[in-house]
Amino acid sequence: MRILILGCGWVGEDVAKYYIENGFQVYATCTSIEKKEFLTALGLQVALVNFDEESTIAEFPSNFDFVLNSIPASSRSSMEEIAIRFQNVRRYLNQIQVKKQIFLSSIGIYPDRDGVFDETYTKYLNERLLLSENSIQLDNTFIYRLGGLFGKNRIFAKYFSNRVCTTGEQPANFIHVHDVVSLIVKGFESDLNHSIYNLVAPDHPTKQEVIIASAKKYGFDLPSTFDSENSFQKIVDGSKIVKEINFSFKYFSPLNF
Repeated sequence: MRILILGCGWVGEDVAKYYIENGFQVYATCTSIEKKEFLTALGLQVALVNFDEESTIAEFPSNFDFVLNSIPASSRSSMEEIAIRFQNVRRYLNQIQVKKQIFLSSIGIYPDRDGVFDETYTKYLNERLLLSENSIQLDNTFIYRLGGLFGKNRIFAKYFSNRVCTTGEQPANFIHVHDVVSLIVKGFESDLNHSIYNLVAPDHPTKQEVIIASAKKYGFDLPSTFDSENSFQKIVDGSKIVKEINFSFKYFSPLNF
């Protein structure tokens, strides 16, 4: 069994470890020599590929059971740069045989406004993320729109220590990396019925509550002040995949991350 991880970052590393431990051949791309050396030491077959410039990975096999695609549609990139990047990704995917692909997108595709947003919402979507999603739509491709990603050394409170927090009254649309990895594995192993899924922990406390809880748990200073300047009430509904595959979260609430 083979899995290919395109753009093997923070989530991809944990997915790779899982599949290596379960006897898969794991292949990955990254963009730095240091990362290649790190991933190779974990047991992956690794190629240095910059999809802004390249479109082939000649030394890899031509067929895979699974592809985890985590090539980013960064906000630092222009629309033209993103279009070229994902044209190259699509061109490469067209050259190989893939049984199932999961593409990691973001709930940042939904607008920052009041409302509850599920996968059927199609207005005012972030154009960069939408372009990336549309560009990789092959047969048997499933899009995971990830909530704010935390776990391990990503602790929400540390980003606000002794700073002004203007987003404290917003609902937290977060998810723990452990649950993301579990949902990726289950997604590959299950028959999914829809093409797009939101991945968000079921509980939506305020960001202020999450900051206070994680500061206490991990010993970080609180913000210097909480200011309600940005207080829109945006909630992303991630219940579709939970119901479909009968998933149980290890981290049900961001208060416990």
